[in-house]
Amino acid sequence: MQHSIRPGQPWLDTNGERIHAHGGSILAVDGVFYWYGENKERTQPGNGVWHWGMRCYSSTDLYNWEDRGLIIPPVPEDPENPLHPAQLADRPHIIHNARTGKYVCWVKVMQSNIEQMSSVFTADDILGPYELVRSGIRPLGMNAGDFDLVVDPSDGKAYYYFERVHSELICADLTDDYTDVTGYYSTHFPRRQPPFVREAPAYFLRNQRHYLITSGTTGYFPNQSESAVADSYHGPWTVIGNPHPADESNTSYRSQLSSIFKHPTKKDLYIALGDRWMVDPPADLPDIPALFEKMFRPGTDHSEWGAIDLPDPDTSIADYVWLPIRFDGDDVFIDWHDEWRIEDHA
Repeated sequence: MQHSIRPGQPWLDTNGERIHAHGGSILAVDGVFYWYGENKERTQPGNGVWHWGMRCYSSTDLYNWEDRGLIIPPVPEDPENPLHPAQLADRPHIIHNARTGKYVCWVKVMQSNIEQMSSVFTADDILGPYELVRSGIRPLGMNAGDFDLVVDPSDGKAYYYFERVHSELICADLTDDYTDVTGYYSTHFPRRQPPFVREAPAYFLRNQRHYLITSGTTGYFPNQSESAVADSYHGPWTVIGNPHPADESNTSYRSQLSSIFKHPTKKDLYIALGDRWMVDPPADLPDIPALFEKMFRPGTDHSEWGAIDLPDPDTSIADYVWLPIRFDGDDVFIDWHDEWRIEDHA
């Protein structure tokens, strides 16, 4: 039995196996927590397996997790299917539609460094079975990268925050069934190129204020996060700085956030859920943000990219960095804790 959260340490399920729920989030349903994400158990450098479906775990305390299996299994027999293991499907996000009773899951599928699309699945139960209802979506005609899904707690309206690949962040209204965009959207944080472009948006609402924490664009290599606040879903957003100011490495404690989870029974406990994709980075790792800045500089010959010898992270052993958020007015801080407990928060 586990009685605390230990960021960056291997996390095992109740069967003693490493947990594989990367790039996802948590839903609380009828007093049970469901943690879902990418199943990376078969993904190792060079083997051509990006994922082995989307996996889910359940818990009543956020410490001890029971494996509930593949809620969206891979489709290894069809190379064109978005769930084929070689397809770059990742960062699933699930929201519940109170009107239709459906659980709606969006998954990013990256065809190349530029071509990134989405697939949408629905189910009657959080554990599935999920049915593919849309694939190859380029919302608003855009290449859609990392994203988050949000449901307004007052009226059930849903929003889709996504990185317009290598450009800016988009907030798009979803249709009433949550499976497509309406066409209404707003643009935010325009940047000229990676690594400055903001990705991996993690949204949360606190005291009627809207927050986003994003990362820079450096692939699996960690970088400095940035937080912003607004009075509405569509902004305008005010950047309020690095939420990890105590991290001298400027790598968000060697992690990338996937989402922010508000504990349903704690007054002010927001948990930043992050992945540590690179468990053992080499000591001679180059300045990754500077490298990305050089490689994506306009006019650069991108064919040079393959000539740069960068490590290929073994995401089958990736860990998790879960940390509580501390607030000072509107400012957001994520402090490091070797170990912490839910019970220590009001």
